[in-house]
Amino acid sequence: MTITGAVSRASLAEAMERLEAVIPSADLARLGGDLFAVLHLIDREHGLRRAVSDPARDGADKAQLVQILLEGKVSPAALGLVADVVRLRWSSPSELSDAVEALAVTAEAARAEADGRIDDLEDELFRFSRVVEGEPELRGALAGRSLPDERKLGLVNALLDGKVTEATLTLVTELALRPRGRSLEAGLAEYGKLVAQRRQRLVALVRTPAELPEAQRTRLAAVLAAAYGHEVHLNIEIDPTVIGGLSIEIGDEIIDGTIAGRLDDVRRRLGPG
Repeated sequence: MTITGAVSRASLAEAMERLEAVIPSADLARLGGDLFAVLHLIDREHGLRRAVSDPARDGADKAQLVQILLEGKVSPAALGLVADVVRLRWSSPSELSDAVEALAVTAEAARAEADGRIDDLEDELFRFSRVVEGEPELRGALAGRSLPDERKLGLVNALLDGKVTEATLTLVTELALRPRGRSLEAGLAEYGKLVAQRRQRLVALVRTPAELPEAQRTRLAAVLAAAYGHEVHLNIEIDPTVIGGLSIEIGDEIIDGTIAGRLDDVRRRLGPG
């Protein structure tokens, strides 16, 4: 799942932003699974994958094709997200598929995060990768072609069901049944990196009186990332009561650059009137 093209990397970053916008209102028990189902479809149907990743084809046409094929088969959140994703530009059809996979894994990480178990998810993927490395017979059974998918699914469930988070079970099952050309260990490592990226990120609530231009959002995110040493996701809240400037809240810290904030600070310094 290595996105190499510069165009695709930019599109993946935008797709991740759109995923973040969807997550608060989405059914997280379904979102990751629905995105994996879309991945299976476009991996299987090469003609479809070429059609929805063709840079010469109008983005609205590609989105409409996705709507026709998927409406009623996946959740509205997943459908809207995939329609947005195919509107973006991709360096190759395979990188569109890789992006959908990354979105699916990140959605599962968000599901674990919502349950307060994202640390468990990261730890479980790591520990299972170590078990696989140390048990050649298990690795051969899950990664080999001799065992039917039903038997692999039964083996994964026997090992993990009820013992790990639902997200871990989903991700390990996905890799065992559809490795997409990777070893099981490599797949677990890639998924683990995506989970770690989400766990380590910071979320900044930015209150502003008007919509921020994309260039200003990008600069603000870069400045905050440099200051905090982590990627920072911006949640933008339009607040008409903010009089000029920005109010930024990260965890318990508030960075207030608004006129109202500065006036309050002056009043505090002056003391009682």
